[in-house]
Amino acid sequence: MPKNIPNNQIRLDFPAKDIVAKLWHLCNILRDSGITYPEYVTELTYLLFLRMAEESGSESALPTGYRWRDLASKSNLHQFTFYKELLKNLGSNTKGRIKEIFTDADTSLTNPAHLSLLVTEFGNIDWYAAREESVLADVYEGLLEKNSTESKAGAGQYFTPRPLIECMVHLTNPEPGEIIQDPACGTIGFLVAADRYIKQKTKNLASLTKTEKYFQTEKAFIGVELVPKTHRLALMNAMLHGIHSPIILGDTLGEAGQNLSRAHLILTNPPFGTKKGGGLPNRTDFNWRVSNKQLCFLQHVYNGLRPGGRAAVVIPDLQGSVAAEVCADLMEKCNLHTILRLPTGIFYAQGVKANVFFFTRGKTDKKNTKIVWIFDLRANMPAFGKRTPFTRAHLAEFENAFGKNSYGLTKRKVSERFRCFTREEIKSRGDNLDIGWLRDEAAAVNNAELPAPEKLLVNVMSKLRAALEEMESLEQELSK
Repeated sequence: MPKNIPNNQIRLDFPAKDIVAKLWHLCNILRDSGITYPEYVTELTYLLFLRMAEESGSESALPTGYRWRDLASKSNLHQFTFYKELLKNLGSNTKGRIKEIFTDADTSLTNPAHLSLLVTEFGNIDWYAAREESVLADVYEGLLEKNSTESKAGAGQYFTPRPLIECMVHLTNPEPGEIIQDPACGTIGFLVAADRYIKQKTKNLASLTKTEKYFQTEKAFIGVELVPKTHRLALMNAMLHGIHSPIILGDTLGEAGQNLSRAHLILTNPPFGTKKGGGLPNRTDFNWRVSNKQLCFLQHVYNGLRPGGRAAVVIPDLQGSVAAEVCADLMEKCNLHTILRLPTGIFYAQGVKANVFFFTRGKTDKKNTKIVWIFDLRANMPAFGKRTPFTRAHLAEFENAFGKNSYGLTKRKVSERFRCFTREEIKSRGDNLDIGWLRDEAAAVNNAELPAPEKLLVNVMSKLRAALEEMESLEQELSK
């Protein structure tokens, strides 16, 4: 990796790595009883919070009688019954972020012996070595990443690889005093990375004034998450990283998103696909109210930027007339200066073809995009997966080509993977931004390697039926 590209990817050092390994080993035991990875991480969230409060001497914020030692002193069924009572109590008799974390908290455990096993193992871990906030935060991030990489669906389906997060943060260069938003925040990976980046620039905020420090910890970040269980994990992650900014439980494609303040920087990897049941977003400020979630989130992002604000957004390959219209609107209102065509296989939903759009909101809403630079990191790349992990080094050539200017204004050079297209050229292509020019040797398979025709036909018919169902749902909505 070139020296001028810092590798901010987290490396879990001892004791964090050791703790993550011990806790994740227990998950493999509990999975035999039907406990899923996300449920297990949620359970660890509760126990880690209680243990952390004891180790850090901050138990005064918890109700007397409902603390770690009270749970650890009990056993068997009595302990299990008390645990459920404790979760309910912390959700109703606490304040602030603690109350948010434990609101409607419940256990997925059904066997008291499994709770006893977890409590015992938590008691055996050397937490003294992990008392520093950064170590505890690394432990939790390690667990979240394990959850995402091991899950085959749900949160892990579109988990953003950490090297890509760090690359997007590095190139957009978050600054102290900026409002930074992720409208589909998940467990707040982008916000945590932006916070870490700013703290590195400011000597852990030491170079800021008291007022600036307050803004940075209390106001700088805004996250929105739709799924309550994921929101709970996000809150815990925020607390461990000293982020006290609002993490909202709500729908960005509804009222919660429409009421957000305009941001200086938006970093996000929104969900792909269509709204469940073909429903339409409840946003009166969208020019295109469609069931396609990525088109709706893209509208939210470029309309949610302040003049001069910048964004980096993960977007799948877009097709169709509505997508072309939304992209044309984006290029009118913003300077879409760079597109990174991502390799396939770096997301945990296999076959996802995605890009990162880098753009800046214009001072006016007319003719802001003149030239779009596209970097093709998709063609002729390794088959990424567990055996060949995607790393920051794979992004080094792109980062060098992008340049140091976070608005995409660095003078650039055409290369084999990096080309520019004028707005007129893109318009002549029907505003289709899925532009590739490299022959992908790996994708050029022989006909003999293709599935049998009947299998291809079944696959096509399945997709057509799904499309027809979406159209019928849309027709029903329009006829109301």
